[in-house]
Amino acid sequence: MAEARSAPTVGQIVLGLRLRDLRERAGHSFTDAAYALSVNTTTVRRMEKAEVGLKPPYVEKLLRMYGLSDEETASFLALVDEANRPGWWHSFRDVLPPWFSLYVSLEGEASLIRAYEPHCVPGLLQTEEYARALLRTGFPSAEEEELDRRVQLRMGRQRLLQDPDAPVLWAVLDEQVLRRHVGSPSVMRGQIDRLIELSRQQNITLQIIPFTAGAHPGMFGPFQLFRFEIPELPDIVYTESLTGATYLDERPDTAAYLEVLDRMGAQAAPVPHTESVLGEIRKEF
Repeated sequence: MAEARSAPTVGQIVLGLRLRDLRERAGHSFTDAAYALSVNTTTVRRMEKAEVGLKPPYVEKLLRMYGLSDEETASFLALVDEANRPGWWHSFRDVLPPWFSLYVSLEGEASLIRAYEPHCVPGLLQTEEYARALLRTGFPSAEEEELDRRVQLRMGRQRLLQDPDAPVLWAVLDEQVLRRHVGSPSVMRGQIDRLIELSRQQNITLQIIPFTAGAHPGMFGPFQLFRFEIPELPDIVYTESLTGATYLDERPDTAAYLEVLDRMGAQAAPVPHTESVLGEIRKEF
């Protein structure tokens, strides 16, 4: 019926939501859809949640059942074909954890990315040298070839910040991110120079929470919030652990994280001060 996979793309998530909406608008139940495809209701639910891949013949049968015209069906099937194409990151699946592939897809489709990072410079803002030093620590037994692949993946993700339709990135960093030595002093100087350069970019806002700000509401750990221009997609919050990740899209959850981001932004040094804060810390390396 459908292909199981580790993580869907954003396109597959959107199409699953659209299938659910079409089914409900047509007044059909899960049982109706399952009967039409000769499958159980669990399979239909998983299709709508993008937990399995969408195969055009079965999608077409559902669209006909839901009353779409030939033209509408053809347009939808074209979107299915596009959504099923592997993203550029698919070629890095040897070093890309299954639970992180959805993150890369969300990152690429977001119109706004808000992030809090208490430990290290966010991946989208890292220099190649900083990324390599950080990854070498995280994967101490990795061969140089594997490290090269991981660095290439991280650098590839950064291309989206230079796109004509680049997302807005607003990152709040703890001061300790900048004072924690990753690599040599020259690596740290280069990384801070990079942050200064990026902070001047129109679509990027950086804020630093100084030690003197005291306790703040984000001290539980790093997270990212994605917002999209795609109507079907709600805000999505990403949190990570050593061996996996959690994606939250329920409104009470995302609203709580958004409130925390706003409160931390108020405690952080004002945006116009970011460059001077970075410059002062740079002098210490």
